Amino acid sequence: MPGIDESLTFYPLGMAVLTISDTRSMETDTSGGLLADRLTSAGHQLLDRAIVKDDVEAIRAQLNQWLARPDIEIILTTGGTGFSPRDNTPEAVKPLLQREMDGFSVAFHQKSLQTVGVASMQSRAFAGQAGDAFIFCVPGSTGACKDAWDGLLELEFDSRHKPCSIAGALPRLRDVCA
Repeated sequence: MPGIDESLTFYPLGMAVLTISDTRSMETDTSGGLLADRLTSAGHQLLDRAIVKDDVEAIRAQLNQWLARPDIEIILTTGGTGFSPRDNTPEAVKPLLQREMDGFSVAFHQKSLQTVGVASMQSRAFAGQAGDAFIFCVPGSTGACKDAWDGLLELEFDSRHKPCSIAGALPRLRDVCA
């Protein structure tokens, strides 16, 4: 039965949150704020947070800075996953990935169907591995960030989750969480 095994050790992960938006500021960024609050409340470390314009080069520049830091193991992005002309997150991020995590997109869409119905089809949410880190890209609405975190990412990032969690795929925890 999948779930949290309370007898195991919790290992906090180092994370960064990137909001991709042409209009938001730190004061108005409720989606990035929600992700930052959720991950710190869960016991993880928020190592950095930024907002960049929905521009391929700006997105890649910020991600490459964080990917060069071994302490950042998980990058959460919010925004830029729709179909407007300025939604460039998949185009910016996917070339950085060695492998995609197809299951995240499937799980996110299943959960999102319960809250926004068929509008979930307009989301290009995805995740994958870039070097030794993982990048999870979710839509820019606060509701979509809740859908992604609650019951999905919160469990995926908990090293005590069985049968497995992302922690076992990270170099620092590969031998203790496998």
